[in-house]
Amino acid sequence: MRSTRATLADCQKRVIACRLCPRLVKWREKVAVEKRRAFAHEEYWGKPLPGWGDPKARLLVVGLAPAAHGGNRTGRMFTGDESGNWLYRALCGAGFASQPEAIRRDDGLRLIGAYITAIVRCAPPGNKPTTAERDNCLPYLIEELRRLSRVRVIVALGHYAHDNLARALRQADLATEKTPTFSHGAESRMGPYTILDSYHPSQQNTNTHLLTRDMLGAVFQRARGLVDQES
Repeated sequence: MRSTRATLADCQKRVIACRLCPRLVKWREKVAVEKRRAFAHEEYWGKPLPGWGDPKARLLVVGLAPAAHGGNRTGRMFTGDESGNWLYRALCGAGFASQPEAIRRDDGLRLIGAYITAIVRCAPPGNKPTTAERDNCLPYLIEELRRLSRVRVIVALGHYAHDNLARALRQADLATEKTPTFSHGAESRMGPYTILDSYHPSQQNTNTHLLTRDMLGAVFQRARGLVDQES
């Protein structure tokens, strides 16, 4: 049997090579050529983003999709934008990340007992993937869920991630429960997993104070407690 690391690596390679969604391929590559003025000197990643982190993770973090000038630029989930800085600060504070900022792929950041992924792997126009695009991507999440056999706690960042995580768990035959109601700080069970909900650390949510650093930090401190309890 292949190792968990090897099978995750295989999945990551397939994600990077994926061209199933013409609209997303066109958009991500257009953004990578036109760039944002602040990053005009940088070479954009411009491809789908694989999940990344510790193959022996006990915690899984699920987001919506890469940001056009964040992950689509840097090539790593939640890296190079303010959403990522919020997320990694909270992860670091709970002992799941080696540093509180994510700037680029070679910045030395490590995840400790955690793995980060998303429902959709390409930056979508307007941050709104279509149903067909979601369905094309969901098998990658299903494969990750099956390979990350030690995960017992999952943080869903936002309503979209929450609903489609539940869909993926059922499709993977890892849970049979109906989708729980989403609300920030909510805690529910699906199959062997405890699902923790958080508002997504988007600038729309953080700038309006719908989500504060303390609120996000509390979710990951709760995740830490649950992970330690399961160990």
